Amino acid sequence: MKKRILIGLGIGSLLFMLLGAYIIVTVERATSRLDQLVQLHQVEILREHLLLQIKRVQTDLAWRGTRYASGVDTIVSHGIQMGRMVERCFQCHHSPQVTEDLVGLKSQTDQYEDFLSHVLTLEANRPRREAEQDEAVRRGQELIAKVNGIIALTSRNLESNTREVFRQIAITKTMLFILIAMAPLILMTLGFLFIRALTNPLNILLAAVRRLKGGSLNHRIDGLKDEFGELATSFNEMAGSLQEQMQKMQRTEQMVVVGELAAGFGHEVRNPLAGIRAAVNLLSEELVLNKEDRDLFAQIVEQVGKLDALMKGFLNFAKPPKPKWERVSINGLIEMTIDFSLVSHRASSPASDRIDIQKSMGEGLPQTMADPVQLQQVFLNLLLNAYDAMPQGGVLAVRTRYDAYKDSLCIDIKDTGTGIEPEMLERIFVPFVTTKSKGTGLGLAICKQIIEQHGGSIEADNDPAGGALFCIVLPVKREKEEVQTT
Repeated sequence: MKKRILIGLGIGSLLFMLLGAYIIVTVERATSRLDQLVQLHQVEILREHLLLQIKRVQTDLAWRGTRYASGVDTIVSHGIQMGRMVERCFQCHHSPQVTEDLVGLKSQTDQYEDFLSHVLTLEANRPRREAEQDEAVRRGQELIAKVNGIIALTSRNLESNTREVFRQIAITKTMLFILIAMAPLILMTLGFLFIRALTNPLNILLAAVRRLKGGSLNHRIDGLKDEFGELATSFNEMAGSLQEQMQKMQRTEQMVVVGELAAGFGHEVRNPLAGIRAAVNLLSEELVLNKEDRDLFAQIVEQVGKLDALMKGFLNFAKPPKPKWERVSINGLIEMTIDFSLVSHRASSPASDRIDIQKSMGEGLPQTMADPVQLQQVFLNLLLNAYDAMPQGGVLAVRTRYDAYKDSLCIDIKDTGTGIEPEMLERIFVPFVTTKSKGTGLGLAICKQIIEQHGGSIEADNDPAGGALFCIVLPVKREKEEVQTT
């Protein structure tokens, strides 16, 4: 988000810099055009003055010889002023065509001044003076016509330039008005975009916080980016952690209640069960019974044993014993458990000989502090479940490895049975949930409880190649760490 704001501010600043530069250049250009227009008007006025001066000299010639005639000094002064005005026309910059016309005008003016000088100096020779005066007047008329032509041409050009300058000034004024009017719109648009870019993620975060406050711990935030994306990720992690802690608290509360119930319920039930078993055994030994009755008594003893085992498992789950920490080699413990499980399973199922056990034990696994009896209970439960999932035989794969990055031990137990039904995957560690007809549903729940007491985790999934896969992760605990935790 910070990058977007900086980019937006940079674009806005660049736009205003370009707008300011355009306004400055436009004003400078308009001012320059107005200066040129003023100069052209000054040139036109100068040529008008030249025309008036020529006409004044012509008037002096026309009144020459009458009582209204001007003095020689006046006529000479007017002629000198006329020449100076012609010289001033060359001080401005002109196109080659105008310069050529001015050169011709200067030549005619010089000739006119020559004839004017002759008129003023030939007083004794009257016929020649009159002829020179007529020629001077004729030359003056031509000069006036020449100046009129130049003035007319200049006026047309000046009028055209004036219209063009005012047209361009009008366009410039319109553009400036448009730009000035657009500047607030651009600012409002940029402000709206920035505000929306800030408020939309904030509204999403606020709504998520309100939903979390309302108890919707499953709500997650998606679609945010940049800093808001990082904040959303932190929020999702926090919500997940809260949900996990809430579930643990609920489970702890449930276990406290179950433990209190189990303490009294187990005591009240196991004692009568022990009495029933002893009485049935005694009756079966003292009474003379036929085979059917003796089988019935045996079934009673067996069912009482199952009830006693169920109550024992229930008590262990409700009030699990504290681990007795020892330095344990995971590979050695698993090897021993596999051997024991095979012996135990062969006694109840002839299919044990058709089970191929593939072991991949990681080398150099560090020892860890754990309760070997509890871990053996976990491994034995998983191995026996794997045997039961392969009644016709199959492959049981056991693999151990060390994760140096997490400093943990990983144990994978995989079978080639039918796998776990998808709807059972999420509930397989829930107490009293089982897929076995004779199961209690406490075995995997107790396994999860033991692994979590050791600071690890256990997960169940279906292997893509077929069968179930259980993954156990145990942190490597040293003696000092274990002393601190206990």
